[in-house]
Amino acid sequence: MARAGLSAERLTRAGAELADEAGFDAVTLSALARRFDVKVASLYSHVKNSRDLRTRIALLALEELADRGAAALAGRAGKDALAALGDVYRDYAREHPGRYAAAQLRLDPGTAAASAGPRHSGMTRAVLRGYDLTEPDQTHAVRLLGSVFHGFVTLETGGAFSHSAPGPQDTWPRILDALDALLRNWPAPPAPSPAPRPAPPPAP
Repeated sequence: MARAGLSAERLTRAGAELADEAGFDAVTLSALARRFDVKVASLYSHVKNSRDLRTRIALLALEELADRGAAALAGRAGKDALAALGDVYRDYAREHPGRYAAAQLRLDPGTAAASAGPRHSGMTRAVLRGYDLTEPDQTHAVRLLGSVFHGFVTLETGGAFSHSAPGPQDTWPRILDALDALLRNWPAPPAPSPAPRPAPPPAP
């Protein structure tokens, strides 16, 4: 492949394709240079280093996921919205395992704030508007959904469910049912512990 036409965007998309094919850990400037049949030095005009490339792939994945989520949630509420959002993450991870892994890359605060990451939190809160939750319970619920979705997807794509029955296709809707039931019957916060009684004065 000719060197002409290289750009940061083109390298990012090629890196994302490489991540899906070989795993996100396999994405390096050396691997990308071999893909374009150029020297590694040729890439430094477009990306700073492998970390910069991996960050760009993470940002691309977050943007793609957010766009899918927004489209899936349009016109939905309650359990329909919950299932739609969960399916977005699960389907994306199965179609683009490397990009999904990239979306979990830890970003510095400034980059994270400017990324599509906040849109993901916003989408989850949009789903939770169909349930009677107020703060801080809504934040607890956002963390719960993220943990369940990501945990299931990570285990499924890693093959953890491949050797037992029933299959994950049967478990997934049951998990969504359980989450819906939990969100509709969110537990009350624990009662505050009683204040300790003051120590009695010392005996004279």
